Amino acid sequence: MPHRNVGILATGSYVPKNEVGNEAIAARAGVTAEWIERKTQIRSRRFAAPHEATSDLAIRAGAEALARAGLSADRLDYIIVSTSTGDFPQPPTSYLVQDGLDARSAACFDVNVVCSGFVYALALAQSLVAVRPEAIVLVIGADLYSRVLDFDDRRTAVLFADGAGAALVGSVPAPYGMIGVELASRGDAHGLIRVEAGGSRNPASARTVAEGGHFFRMEGREVRDFVAEHVPPVLTTLAERAGVTLDEVVHFVPHQANGVMLDELVARAGLERAHTHRTLGTHGNMGSASVPVALDEANRSGAVSPGDLVLLAGFGGGMSIGASLLIWGATA
Repeated sequence: MPHRNVGILATGSYVPKNEVGNEAIAARAGVTAEWIERKTQIRSRRFAAPHEATSDLAIRAGAEALARAGLSADRLDYIIVSTSTGDFPQPPTSYLVQDGLDARSAACFDVNVVCSGFVYALALAQSLVAVRPEAIVLVIGADLYSRVLDFDDRRTAVLFADGAGAALVGSVPAPYGMIGVELASRGDAHGLIRVEAGGSRNPASARTVAEGGHFFRMEGREVRDFVAEHVPPVLTTLAERAGVTLDEVVHFVPHQANGVMLDELVARAGLERAHTHRTLGTHGNMGSASVPVALDEANRSGAVSPGDLVLLAGFGGGMSIGASLLIWGATA
């Protein structure tokens, strides 16, 4: 039997139709449209319609990946949904996605590693396929941040948006597929990104709503410093363990946190030779969806070719970092 690796078979994505420009955000946040673009490189973002929830976006992205692979949903063995903005505290959002896709044979679960979650979910999918080489795993990163933003808070209101991206993971012929993964967690910095109410420590109540405890909060400067200090070493370690150098990376697909932050990260990590794929200019920061949406756009555009070395990197709440190296194959 020829040697098989674990890789991405197809990608898909979905962003809502409602495009929201900086002008619509700026006044309430107490800034100007020019300030938002200068500080973030974001010009517009997409917000879900009132009837759309996170699972609706995830279903659309998953269905596109399946269609592009020419597979029916009953072929799925597992569905992993990465989200920090699920439809409900329970049931898991992945079960709603299973129902929406009619994927009756799939075992399902969610992961919540905020903006790193898609890469963490890919690592889990790789492990599942390594144990069962015939398995097909649908990995989806989906978030709907417009429902948890305080639009008076310029640290978050100008950045975040809604979207979903998906990847089908299964066996691929060598030498293609995933050649390394590196995951890192820093729980001592958990307070940098948070939603303070709605869980078991601070249950939702009239008081927590009045105090804005259900809103997403972030310490922007501290997050930027965390990324600058901790992400480049993780990427270097990943490359060393995979037996490559970062100079060999052809495509860098990072979390779309902030354009200025990405410029700094590329320089600090020594990734100037790679093509850094960006969607934040028109899509904003979509949380766990950022990496897979950018990956799908790169794939659909034909920018990535078989044999290209692709580096995925997520970083965010927790604080967390997840990175994966792939030798790109013939992907749908």
